[in-house]
Amino acid sequence: MRAEKSLRLLIEKWLSPTLATPIRVMRFSHTRHNVRRYVRVEAQQAEGAVALFFFRHDDGFWYVFPPETARLTISPYAHVG
Repeated sequence: MRAEKSLRLLIEKWLSPTLATPIRVMRFSHTRHNVRRYVRVEAQQAEGAVALFFFRHDDGFWYVFPPETARLTISPYAHVG
């Protein structure tokens, strides 16, 4: 289900915001080399600030890990012309 990977639900899952510990979006931007979006959110808790990065993947979902970058591969069947 698409809603299971929404940014709002992931923030609630990982940081459990409450009225006493609200979430603040500290940064919303994109990576330098490719235009992949990311968000840094922060929650103040009794132990101190907790921050997480969320990354938007090509499937449109948000995750706590960055998407893999495309790697150059060499095929043994490369065409030489």
